[in-house]
Amino acid sequence: MAQMNEQLVAEVVRQVLQNMNGKAAPAPKGGKLTAADYPLASKRPEILKSPKGTPFNELTLEAVENGKATFEDFRITPEALEMQAQIAESAGRRQIAQNLRRAAELTKVPDERILEIYNLLRPHRSTKEELEGIAEELETKFGAKVCAAFVRESAEVYARRKLLRGDLPSSD
Repeated sequence: MAQMNEQLVAEVVRQVLQNMNGKAAPAPKGGKLTAADYPLASKRPEILKSPKGTPFNELTLEAVENGKATFEDFRITPEALEMQAQIAESAGRRQIAQNLRRAAELTKVPDERILEIYNLLRPHRSTKEELEGIAEELETKFGAKVCAAFVRESAEVYARRKLLRGDLPSSD
C-alpha cells in the first residue's frame, strides 16, 4: 500500500513538473487574478503554496524522494481555490467561481464528515431540522458560510418538494 502511494505521489509530481512550462504573468491590478493568470501553475507559480506553506516550485520529485514533500503537500488549499474562483469570475463564469468558493470552505471539513453530509443531503435521508443542524455546524464550527447557505436552501427546497425523511415519495 505504501509503495502504491509513493508511486501515485511520484506520478503527480511528474505531471505537475511537466505542466510548468509557461512564463509568470505580471501581478494582477487591484489584487484580483484574471483569466490571463490561468493556469496558475505555469503563469503564477510564485503565489502557490502547499497546505504546509511549501512554495510550489519546491514540490519536486526529488523533494518527495527525500521525504521533504508528502501527499499532504499536494492537497489543494483554500487560497488556491479562491484564486481559481477569481479567474473564473473574470472569465464570466460566476457559477464556477461560486462552486470553487464552496470547495475552499470544505477544505476545513474532515473528509469523513463531508461524506456523511453528502449522504444526508440525498432525498429522504434527513429531516428539515437535521439539515438546519448541518448548516449551523458548517457555519459555526468550520466557518463555511456559503456551504451553510446552500444546505439551508436545500432544506427549504426539500420541504417544498416533499423530499425530507418521512415524506412519502410522489406517485407522479
